Amino acid sequence: MKNQVSPLVVYFTLAYLISWIIWLPLYAHAFGIKGLPVLPFHHGIGGLGPLIASFITSAIFEGKQGIEKLFRQIFKVKPLSYLLIALISPIILAAIASIISNLLDHTPINLSALLKAKEFPEYSFLSFLLYNLLFFGFGEEVGWRGFALPRLQARYNALWASLILTLFWAVWHWPLFLYRPGYTSMDVAGIFGWVFSLLTGSVLLAWLYNSSRASLFACAVFHSTIDIAFLADFADKNITNYMGMLITIWGIAIIIIFKPNNLSRSERIRQ
Repeated sequence: MKNQVSPLVVYFTLAYLISWIIWLPLYAHAFGIKGLPVLPFHHGIGGLGPLIASFITSAIFEGKQGIEKLFRQIFKVKPLSYLLIALISPIILAAIASIISNLLDHTPINLSALLKAKEFPEYSFLSFLLYNLLFFGFGEEVGWRGFALPRLQARYNALWASLILTLFWAVWHWPLFLYRPGYTSMDVAGIFGWVFSLLTGSVLLAWLYNSSRASLFACAVFHSTIDIAFLADFADKNITNYMGMLITIWGIAIIIIFKPNNLSRSERIRQ
């Protein structure tokens, strides 16, 4: 099997199957299936699919060495500068978006609401951050960036690898369009904008991954804080649109400044 099947094929197949099977009780009603048991934090647990798939695939193709490599990347916090960027930049962008919305649309500035989540209003900021960090930060980034990106970058430049990864990342979300609020109401224009936001996020995460020399900790924190900024209680449609605009400008700047080949001052990471 090791010589005949690509690790990427195995990884993407497992990532889809694990998450989609876990999420099945949440979207089975769309196929007329009812009564399947739903666990606490069921949606979040499904977010662990890419992480689980990355460890299984690493064990199949690389054994103990591949698993140890993933663990090293997960706990890599240096250089601290990129970890700070991952933690603070989404909050700064959200604040700027709020100011823009106030100036253009007269939306009241309420940055304290950035610390409250629409989805879990009873959670403190720290609790919601930890929830996102575990289930979607590490749950997704250990797979998408930790396993898939360096293997795609071995075949393509960093920008093309990010574009290709965006397609697989987008398809992974398919069940959410059957049950998840915000996804079920998307029209064609909304889906186009959502895919574009994934693409921009993929470019920024590739830059962060390559620049930090494979710090999955930084990537997971960035993924989590971006999610929190978009899901915060203060983020109405105007503010969300302005945040999307600012992130898009940032992504374009990354491509222009660091060039498509590596999306980083350092050589892109390949495996």
